Amino acid sequence: MSLVKFKHRNRRRPFANLITSDFFDNDNFFDNGFLSKNLNEPALNVKETKEAFEVELAAPGFSKKDFEVTIDDGCLNISAESSNSKEEKDDNYTRQEFSYSSFEKRLQLPDSVKEEDVKATYKDGVLSFNLAKTEDSKNRQPKKVEIA
Repeated sequence: MSLVKFKHRNRRRPFANLITSDFFDNDNFFDNGFLSKNLNEPALNVKETKEAFEVELAAPGFSKKDFEVTIDDGCLNISAESSNSKEEKDDNYTRQEFSYSSFEKRLQLPDSVKEEDVKATYKDGVLSFNLAKTEDSKNRQPKKVEIA
């Protein structure tokens, strides 16, 4: 085995350019949830049709009773909490397994959504919402903006 001198200038630092760039917020690095963000947050798809917004939230492993959905102050609030435990006893040992999972998601609703007509379903691990639009928003035509 031979020893090789380590050259500092050739050391790879994968985030060095990011941390020193203008796009990285050094002041709020620890406050913005970068390190504490829940990596198990469910994926979300939003599709807009002429009549409604269709929202799909991937939340496998939950049951219908685990969800709490509310609309408050123009926001759709979705939270879920699930826990399971299993205990196995034998003469020589006791084995206990448990799991806990939860998430919260908050979506700002556009003014064109009829809050009283929101419908939700849960099937095969996907929580789906149909957010009906108001009548006047259905008839709006796209507006072309001229560039000066």
